Amino acid sequence: MAKKYSSKINKIRSFALGLIFAGFIIMYGGIFFKNHPIVMTIFMILGVLAILSSTLVYFWIGMLSTKAVQVICPNCNKPTKVLGKVDMCMYCREPLTLDPNLEGKEFDEKYNRKKNL
Repeated sequence: MAKKYSSKINKIRSFALGLIFAGFIIMYGGIFFKNHPIVMTIFMILGVLAILSSTLVYFWIGMLSTKAVQVICPNCNKPTKVLGKVDMCMYCREPLTLDPNLEGKEFDEKYNRKKNL
């Protein structure tokens, strides 16, 4: 079974969006404890913390995105950003690399680690 890869920037943005939804679900879970104000307050605080952490993640990926190298994808000819040695095109999922030693090799996210293969 082929492993599904996506752009690192999109992965982090999806995680931040998931934190927002999780925060709202946690806060809605507090409604079931209307008769217990302390428990309801804990749920509300946890939900707000999840949403605030999402804001921090969005800020962090925004700052990281400004440092990413922007390239034109050879497959779809759209500008995309590359983080690390290897990344995927945000639009067509074409494997991209800035390292000439990795050109022609099969795409693997392990190339981005300090201690790669």
